[in-house]
Amino acid sequence: MKTSVFSLFACLLTIRGLAQISPTIPPKPYTYADFPESKASSKNMKVVSIGKDSPLVTYRPNIKYTTRDGLDLTLQIIEPTGANGKMPCIVYVQGSAWMKQNVYANLPQLAEFARRGYVIAMVEYRPSSVAKFPAQLQDAKTAIRFMRQQAAAYHVDVDNLFIWGDSSGGHTALLAGLTQNNPELDTKDLDKYPITVNAVVDFYGPTDITQMNVEPSIFDHISPKSPEGQLLGGKNVLENKELAAATNPIKYIKDAKNGPPILIIHGSKDRLVPFQQSVLLADALEKYNYRYQFYQLKGADHGSAEFWTKETFDLVEAFLKQYIVKN
Repeated sequence: MKTSVFSLFACLLTIRGLAQISPTIPPKPYTYADFPESKASSKNMKVVSIGKDSPLVTYRPNIKYTTRDGLDLTLQIIEPTGANGKMPCIVYVQGSAWMKQNVYANLPQLAEFARRGYVIAMVEYRPSSVAKFPAQLQDAKTAIRFMRQQAAAYHVDVDNLFIWGDSSGGHTALLAGLTQNNPELDTKDLDKYPITVNAVVDFYGPTDITQMNVEPSIFDHISPKSPEGQLLGGKNVLENKELAAATNPIKYIKDAKNGPPILIIHGSKDRLVPFQQSVLLADALEKYNYRYQFYQLKGADHGSAEFWTKETFDLVEAFLKQYIVKN
């Protein structure tokens, strides 16, 4: 017992001695530039200098932009950390075969675009189990308006909005760009804010759903229970060609005067949305002298890794930069 008390007393003396040797330093409101670099060192310490060429991004989850059919629809917003000025905005529509989306699926990939200086707003739309076409398109248009309304909160340059989507999201993005002046495919929500976009990026989106099974596919695209049938409200696609025609972006090209330019990127071995769907679109754009670029990714499957590489992102960014308005 005496030994324990003695040991405790010795420890207290040691701590007191250290406190006398190393007095505390009161805090000061240092700036980063004024803050002194530490002089502390250790025998096996290695000093490494790392550049700051990969900026941080800030993620703002589940921002509600509207409520429809009893669902609060949200945006996943990513923006460069510490942003002060206005930045171009990409409204991104996550693909899901028009069913319930995993709106978080491409957050890691699209964070790279936020690092490049873009605000990303990932759209949740109503799934086809809740609302048939054109609900998904209407929701995307409202999301565009919301980002204009909330431009100051998210550092958005309202003169530089783009829409990008993959798969069914690509289909929605195409329609949003090609039906700017179609009230039947719109709503009154936030309608004092325009839905115009500078350009559209379409990653492997469907176009003519009546021709989806003309090429090889691992999906049924015709029956009432197929993704395309559900989009029409649970109807056989080939037995309801008039309804199907309304969902076809190609239908609207002729009347889309001064519509936004379109970038199409599709894999040559897409097992879900046949590559021919983008060929149909490109041929129609060519017919009407519409501005577009078209890339086939050799050997790429539906949403495969090739689409999320630096090389593909460089193609997308080079396309977008052509249509950025300098203020």
